Amino acid sequence: MLLTISTTANPATDLGFLLHKNPARVHRTEQSFGHATVFYPEATAERCTVCLLVDVDPVGLVRRRPGPAADGGQLGQYVNDRPYVASSFLSVALADVFGTAMSGRSKDRPELTVCPIPLEVKIPVLPSRGGEALIKELFEPLGYTVSAERLPLDEQFPSWGESRYFSVTLRGTLRLQELLNHLYVLIPVLDDEKHYWVGDDEVEKLLRRGADWLPNHPAKEHIARRYLKHRKSLARAAIERLTPQEADTDDVSVGEKPAGREDALEAPLSLNEQRIASVIEAVLEAGAKSVVDLGCGEGRLLRELLRQRQLDRIVGVDVSLRALERAEERLEFDRLAPTARDKIKLLHGSLMYRDRRLQNFDVATIIEVVEHLDAPRLLAFERVVFENARPATVILTTPNAEYNAKFSNLPAGQFRHPDHRFEWTRAEFHKWADDIAARFGYAVRFAPVGPVDPAVGPPTQMAIFQVH
Repeated sequence: MLLTISTTANPATDLGFLLHKNPARVHRTEQSFGHATVFYPEATAERCTVCLLVDVDPVGLVRRRPGPAADGGQLGQYVNDRPYVASSFLSVALADVFGTAMSGRSKDRPELTVCPIPLEVKIPVLPSRGGEALIKELFEPLGYTVSAERLPLDEQFPSWGESRYFSVTLRGTLRLQELLNHLYVLIPVLDDEKHYWVGDDEVEKLLRRGADWLPNHPAKEHIARRYLKHRKSLARAAIERLTPQEADTDDVSVGEKPAGREDALEAPLSLNEQRIASVIEAVLEAGAKSVVDLGCGEGRLLRELLRQRQLDRIVGVDVSLRALERAEERLEFDRLAPTARDKIKLLHGSLMYRDRRLQNFDVATIIEVVEHLDAPRLLAFERVVFENARPATVILTTPNAEYNAKFSNLPAGQFRHPDHRFEWTRAEFHKWADDIAARFGYAVRFAPVGPVDPAVGPPTQMAIFQVH
């Protein structure tokens, strides 16, 4: 089985420092099931490619296995696809030969480990028990461009059905450590098989390799079940530990915003009610039939959207399961008429990852969310919403920092909410929104929310983006 990783970072040969493998040498290591060889077919400043070739010895593997299987009575023990397809054998070899890189360490060039670089991965034969759709479902939310070509079975025997094998190319700009951990977890998930016993230690491996990305992956439950070989107790334990709790506020892009100073400041203005009314007006003005509320929290906006007869599909998305539970209570799901219940849905998800469930909506509403994001997460949010989900209209609100001077009980220099990473002035917000519109093919207009002060403007500023 073969895996290649290429980069065009400048200089591309820095890939050798990241992998701790000299491009001028061939590196061979023995494995319990065969051996793994690392070599570089090309290594220039412009492009560098590393290959991992894993040779599985199926005869030796069976002969070393204790018990009845060792007698070789079944031809399938010796003749199968395991030596040729990407599987858990490849994951084990990855962890063995590239273990230091997977841990994000580089002795000679530590600064390289934190830098995203353009990477291209090719897996000539990848089994997918779920087809091309599953490959994309697993990798696209992580920011990859996925190309998957189904490999043919023997054309003389069409009754054999479609092949489950694909030639796959993944492209993305990310840290090498991230790439290797994605492959380590997701290759055996696609194969839906493992060559070794799965026990409690596998839960720890999954959590360790998926700590930075799996908790907010839209398919994390599916990934956990397959990775843990469908052992229900292990999968349940992993999912519980992967699920962000209410206190996880570093992904407030789709998270619950707790009450506190901000609510107290804005209450005299009834600003939340004015925000909701302004957003509802913009939704109806856009002629929307479907709306997704990103960062729906406890469902205040959803409750008002549900009252609009014009809408026939409403979805609320949040990273906090507790917030979704409260939204369900606020909406009184158990008391909704069947027609109302059929048109509204609550989803657990994150705006840090591409998610097909967010596509094909007339309008996306994003109310008081962006100010909770630091710079790297804001960049991810921009692509997820405006490039990947790409609703026809995006309605977004955020505080106007200039108006803070009007709050007499807010100390100078402080934000309205302790979790805010920034608060934009009107000029800063307009610049950001204009840049988003230019990059992703939207037109944008602005509207005030709340009383407009002649000197500092409104307390909340709203941008309405519409696809050209």
